[in-house]
Amino acid sequence: MMDNRKTAMLLLLVSLGLSQAYPSKKDEVHIKAHKFEKSNRTILQINKDTNELLLEGDIASPKTRTAIKCTGNAFSCLWKKSPNGKVEVPYIIDNLYSQDEKKYIEYSMKDFASKTCVRFVPRQEQQAYLNIVPKNGCFSGIGCYGDKQTLSLSKAGCLQKGIIQHELIHSLGFFHEHTRSDRDNYVKIDWANVNSPSDFAKEDTNNLDTPYDYSSIMHYDTKAFAKDLSKPTITTIPNANVKIGQRVAMSAIDIQRINKLYNC
Repeated sequence: MMDNRKTAMLLLLVSLGLSQAYPSKKDEVHIKAHKFEKSNRTILQINKDTNELLLEGDIASPKTRTAIKCTGNAFSCLWKKSPNGKVEVPYIIDNLYSQDEKKYIEYSMKDFASKTCVRFVPRQEQQAYLNIVPKNGCFSGIGCYGDKQTLSLSKAGCLQKGIIQHELIHSLGFFHEHTRSDRDNYVKIDWANVNSPSDFAKEDTNNLDTPYDYSSIMHYDTKAFAKDLSKPTITTIPNANVKIGQRVAMSAIDIQRINKLYNC
């Protein structure tokens, strides 16, 4: 009897050892993800040398129509709901990415499927879709254009989960948090220290009855677009010590807004 117990215990220990030595497929995705998350470069640092014409650092103007059609109320540029009740956003990932890079981009999309009714799905024959390419910089347009639209994720720093989700949220119809219509109630802009006032122009946004979110993945950091990087361009009010500008993952309010905008 004792020998049987020892044998069973030995088999259990061997099994545990093997499970740790050979991670599950789910674990493999996370292990591969770590090598992409080592960069701490910001979107503005990455886009500093791009030749693209970008608004607010990473918003691309559509070439197939005027940008006016997708400013103001974001409902004018929503992706359509499918008969199954899900919002399916078709995409193509360029073959210039390695297989690991493609898997990591798709890994970063999974939060949308688990927390909202938005699904990023491989394109079949849809006319409107995201063309995800490794151009020089991280950028996206706002909302759905109605046809092929570029979402750039440069290999030189953009393959971070927070940056990928930031650009995907732009493509769903959202602007930056610091340009929302009521931002002056929550942050103060040091106009003397900004490179271009247009980067801080308020948008006629639909705020969806959600609070201003300092922790939003769509918020830039305190020194965004600064002439003098020793001084902030964005100061939170009334408490100037509130932390802003994370690029880790969508905040609870980011998720809430997506669900409200798309009536999930």
